[in-house]
Parts: sequence; structure tokens; C-alpha cells
Amino acid sequence: MQNTLLHSINSPKDLRLLKPEQLPQLAQELREFIINIVAVKEGHLGASLGVIELTIALHYVFNTPDDQLIWDVGHQAYGHKILTERKAAFHTNRQLGGICGFPKRDESIYDTFGVGHSSTSISAALGMAIASKLKGETEKQHIAVIGDASIASGMAFEGLNHAGVTDANLLVILNDNAIGIDPSVGALKMYLTNVKKGTQKQDNIFEALNFDYSGPIDGHDFDAIISELERLKTVKGPKFLHIITTKGKGLRQAEEDQVRYHAPGKFDSETGELIPKSTSKIPKYQDVFGHTIVELAKQNKNIVGITPAMPTGSSLKYMMAQLPDRAFDVGIAEQHAVTLAAGMVTQGLIPFCNIYSTFLQRAYDQIIHDVAIQNLPVIFCLDRAGLVGEDGATHHGVYDLSYLRCIPNLIIFAPRNEMELRNIMYTAQLGLNHPIAIRYPRGRGITADWKQPFKAIKIGTGITLKEGDKIAILSIGTIAKNVTEAIDQSNNPESIAHYDLRFVKPLDERLLHNIFKNHKTLITIEDNSIKGGFGSAILEFAASNHYKNDIKVLGIPDAVIDHASVSELQQQIGLDAQHLSKLLNDILKT
Repeated sequence: MQNTLLHSINSPKDLRLLKPEQLPQLAQELREFIINIVAVKEGHLGASLGVIELTIALHYVFNTPDDQLIWDVGHQAYGHKILTERKAAFHTNRQLGGICGFPKRDESIYDTFGVGHSSTSISAALGMAIASKLKGETEKQHIAVIGDASIASGMAFEGLNHAGVTDANLLVILNDNAIGIDPSVGALKMYLTNVKKGTQKQDNIFEALNFDYSGPIDGHDFDAIISELERLKTVKGPKFLHIITTKGKGLRQAEEDQVRYHAPGKFDSETGELIPKSTSKIPKYQDVFGHTIVELAKQNKNIVGITPAMPTGSSLKYMMAQLPDRAFDVGIAEQHAVTLAAGMVTQGLIPFCNIYSTFLQRAYDQIIHDVAIQNLPVIFCLDRAGLVGEDGATHHGVYDLSYLRCIPNLIIFAPRNEMELRNIMYTAQLGLNHPIAIRYPRGRGITADWKQPFKAIKIGTGITLKEGDKIAILSIGTIAKNVTEAIDQSNNPESIAHYDLRFVKPLDERLLHNIFKNHKTLITIEDNSIKGGFGSAILEFAASNHYKNDIKVLGIPDAVIDHASVSELQQQIGLDAQHLSKLLNDILKT
């Protein structure tokens, strides 16, 4: 390794031996280290590059891990991981058996709180600070680093609101770079912009919440940051430091194209230029959604689109470009997104509320209280359903079928392919009597010729994909592809039937009665938790109708699934075609 400082630093204790004037060199080396590895291994880039000086300064000034540091969101934490005893393992970041791409408590004592979803840091750090006060640990410091997109979320304000009436030893650092994954939105962004410009004439909102506010200061100026952190260590009670940074700092392309370089894929570490991926005519499911909603909205003036801070990830960006008055990025505010959609329905609009499966968990009460109880036909489009791969446990969308299935008045549909996604979107905007959740995976589909004429889908109907007389496989969603391959690889494919139920709720009971009467053995397969999901629905149907068939439920096991590629994870848990084929052969033998 060519680096002259970084190679000798394996922990914050080593870092604190450096002289202040050496820190800029370390920052440059740390940036180069991250760029060189992420260029080859992939991962999140821009967020960590933007906080290198802050990361070094925090571990230089504070006595971590005794002083407790939380990153919000963990996209920013690559420098933190490298400086906290994981430099040698950083090349395994986000890979099977490697370190996690986000702070994770059981990975390191320096990761004081697990973070993958946003806006949790202030509440968690306040909880730690109150606990320290109760235990008499008066000198212990508690620091929450939160981005300007994350702080606009309701939970962050709940934490600020509580902290302001305590004397807890809490420091909130606002990393203000005017962007999350996409550019930040909303009135708070405008407020922060005016603060930075010096044109904000109103009272400071954070001082009004009883925080000792300082800043804004240059987040890339070591002297300014270290001086202010040293001062804040001596200030009691809740404190707020506002720093200004540039996302992607140190790599020209990442500074200029902050959205693309949030997680750029492979790129040339010397030039920063992206390495082109092999072109494919097979679309991503998010793009099928994005292009289809534009197509439908041009035909139906009542259609609107909503996303909480994911216009690029959800591909609502296409609608925002072509129909900007009818597409809404509401910021990191899933609860608001759901109830906003509910309000729109009451006035005759047809909202497509696009939220990642893992993030819809944050709006569970709103789904029940504001949508389902009132039976308002909101159209939920749940992107990133199922296993998502390298982002790991905090991002897998493997609980939605379970947590939605118990809610009255809610239709649940999982398309097998791109055309099914288009057709259910078309069907939903024609008018439904109930809300609907449409869940589909991250990544590409299976069909090049996907943009076919719309066909309405009858609610609650499954389809027969293949006949067979011995085993009946019931699948839901895109996992059907693995099932088809497994049947083809099996020793006796003509004995195996395959049904795509499509709807988890309502179930196609007519089809199910036929399946149960004609097959002794049934296998249900889903990329959702086996607890409470699609398989559980089939077991309930069997019990209520007194069927005694052998039923095997396959899906995501009742355990936290870590990070790796989707194919590696499917192999781990036995949902790949090879494992499924072996299972079929074993059952056929008996």
C-alpha cells in the first residue's frame, strides 16, 4: 500500500496520535482508498466522500467507542468503518460473508446503533444520552450525524422535539449537502438554503427547539470543525452543529453528478468515468412502472404519482419530467405519503403511491387507519419487494405479504412478469372498490417485448402455467421463473403442475379447490417470510376447508437475512432452481 498515513491507522487510537496538520493528507488518502475499492467492488460512494473530514474529526476529538456515534443514514459510514478496525476487510463490503454496507451493532463496537433506514439517529442517540445520565455517566458524549434529507422526516422532528426539553448530553450534527439520494425537497430545504445564504430573517428553528445552535460552518475545513467540536464537548445539554459539505467531494464526476454517483456501479478509479454495463433490452421493473404510469396518466387526467424521496429509484422521475404538476416527491416521509394519497382519493384522484417495500413498514398505521378502515382505493406500488441483495437486512422487502395480508379491505397482487405489472396498473386505474398493493422486485424482468396492449385483470384470479398430476406448485410473483426452471430440470416434469396465484388477497378459491382435489402434494413458494405470508394463506384455506393434503411452505426463513447478491441468497435458503429441482425429485421418489 502506497499510503503513508492510512496504512498505519487501524483504530481511532492510532488516529489521535496524528498532528492536526497531518489530517488533510489522511483525508486525501482515505478518499483514494474508498474510491479505489468502490470502483471495483461497487457500493455507495458520494455520501461517504462528502463526510471524510467530519468522520476524521469526530474520531479525532471524541473518545469513540466510549463516546457514542450514530450515522444517519449509513451510506455515509464507509470512512467510519475503515478507521474503526475494518480497513483490511473493507474490500468485502456488501459481499457474501463480508462486512455490511451500513453500521451494524454485531459487527463492531464502534457501530453503536444499526442504521439502514433514515431519520432514526436523533431518537436513538437521545435514548442513549438519557440512559447515560441515569447511570451517572456525566462525561459521556452522544453524537447523531444526520443529513438534510433525513432531518426533514417526521421521526427526526419527534426526536428534536423531545430532546429540546431535556438536559441530555446530545450533539446533533446536520450534514447539509442539499441532497439525499435525489435532491432534497420541501420547505425545510428552502429554510436551510436561506440560512446558508445568510438571508434567513426568522428565528432559528433549532434554537427555538432549545438547542444550542452553531454554524453553518465549512464541513471540509479541519480547523473549523475540530475547533467547534472541542468547544461543544464542554457545552451541556442538547447541541446542534450545522455543517455544509459537498456530496462526492474529491471526485469531480461524483460532485457534478451526485445522483448517479450515489451508488455508481463500477467506474475507473483514475478518471472517475463510469464503466458501461452490458446493454439489455430487458427492462428494470421500476422502469416498467415509470413508463407505464406516464402512459396511463396521459389517458386519465385523475392519475397522480407519489414517492417519498425516491423519484430515481422508483422511476417516478419520468412522470415528474413529463407531467410535473401531477407527480410528487414528498421527501423522506412515508407516513405523509400514504395519508396524502388517502386525502387525494377522497377528492376523486387516483394516486399511485410508490414506496419501497422495506420503507412502507414505516407507514403501517397510516395504511390501516387512513386507507384500509376507510376503504379508500389508494394504489400502492411496492418496489424492491423480496430479497434485494447487497443492501442486506435493513432493505430486504420480505415482510410485506405478511404485514399487509391481515389488513381488511386490501387487495394484494404480485406480478409474475412485466406485462402483468402493466396490466394490474391499468386495471387499478379503471376503478377499484378497495385499495391495492402491487409488489414487484428490484432489478430486471424477463421480457424484451414487454410494452404490449393493456388487458384488464379480474381481481382474485390465478392462472394455470402448467398441468401435472402429482405435485402442484403454487407460486406468487417473479419467483415463478425459478419454479419453471426447476420443473424443467426435474426428472419427471410432466408430473408437476404450476399455478401462479397472482393474488394473495383475495385468493382464487375456485382454483384452489380444484388444485386440492387433484393433487396430493402442494408446495407454496414465495420471496416473503414464511411466517404469515402466501403459504400461510394457503394453509388457512386448507384448514378452513378441511383439506388433508401434504403442504410444504417455502420462502424466506424466520431469520434475519444478511447481504449478498440475490442469486447467492436464494442458493443459501434453497429458493434457486437447482435446490427446488432437487426437492421436487426427492418428493417424486417418495
